[in-house]
Amino acid sequence: MTHVGRVRRNNEDAFLALTYDANEVRYLGKIGESSLTQGDFVFAVSDGMGGAKSGEFASKTAVEKITRLMPRAYKLAAQGLGAGFGDVLEEICLHVHAELNRLGSSYSECNGMGATLSLACFSPGWMHFVHVGDSRIYYLPASGGITQVTHDHSHVGWLRRNGQLNEREARSHPTKNILNQVLGAGRRSVTPHIGAVSCHAGDRFLLCSDGVVDGLWDARLLEHVTSPSPDKPKALKIVEQAVAESGRDNCTAIVVELA
Repeated sequence: MTHVGRVRRNNEDAFLALTYDANEVRYLGKIGESSLTQGDFVFAVSDGMGGAKSGEFASKTAVEKITRLMPRAYKLAAQGLGAGFGDVLEEICLHVHAELNRLGSSYSECNGMGATLSLACFSPGWMHFVHVGDSRIYYLPASGGITQVTHDHSHVGWLRRNGQLNEREARSHPTKNILNQVLGAGRRSVTPHIGAVSCHAGDRFLLCSDGVVDGLWDARLLEHVTSPSPDKPKALKIVEQAVAESGRDNCTAIVVELA
C-alpha cells in the first residue's frame, strides 16, 4: 500500500513486489499468497528526492532497474558464481546508483535527484537484503518482538544504533532526515548495507518508507503486523494509520508473512 499523505502534492515513493526465476519476472498483486517452490521473491521500497517531479522519477527508475536485473541475479546465484547472493544484490544497487547519476548529469530537470532503497529478496530459508538511506526493513520473528534490520544512513541513525539516543529522541531530532548515504544525488560512491536473516514459518517482515515511521512508533508497527486483520490488509492499516497520525510525507508499506 502507498499513499501520498496529507501534505505532499505527488508521491515520491515507489514499491516493488515480484516473483522471479532465471528467465522472467512476474508482478504480484497488492495482496495474495504464493510458494517459494515456484521461484524467489523480491520486495522493495524506494523514496525519491529531488526538485519538481524528479524524486518521483528517481524512485520509479530504481524499481524499474531492479526489475530488469533480477533474473540475472537469480541465474548467477543458482550457478554459485561470485562470493554470494549479497554480492549480486550489491552489484544491482550500484547499477541503480550509476543510472540515477547518469540521468542526473544528462538532464537538467534530473540534476541532484536521488533515492533510498530497501530491498528484500526471499529464497527458501533466507531473506537477503540490500539497503541505502532511511527507508526500513523490520523483522518480526514468530517468537515475538520487532527488530529493525537495516541501518538508517544518517548521523541520528548512527547515534541510535550506538545507544546514544532512544527512539523518542531520534524521532524528534532536528537532523533526523539528513542522510549521509543515498543512491544518485550526484554522490561519487555509496556503500550499501547488505545482510541476511534466516527465516522460518510464522516470521513476518515489514518494508516501509520513512513517512510510515514518522507516523507510527515501532510498538505500533509490531501491533499492526502481528494482530489479526480480517477486515483489511495489514499494509493498508499501517499506511492509513500513519497518514492519520502524521501524513507529512508519502507513506508506503509492504508486509510479508511466511506460512
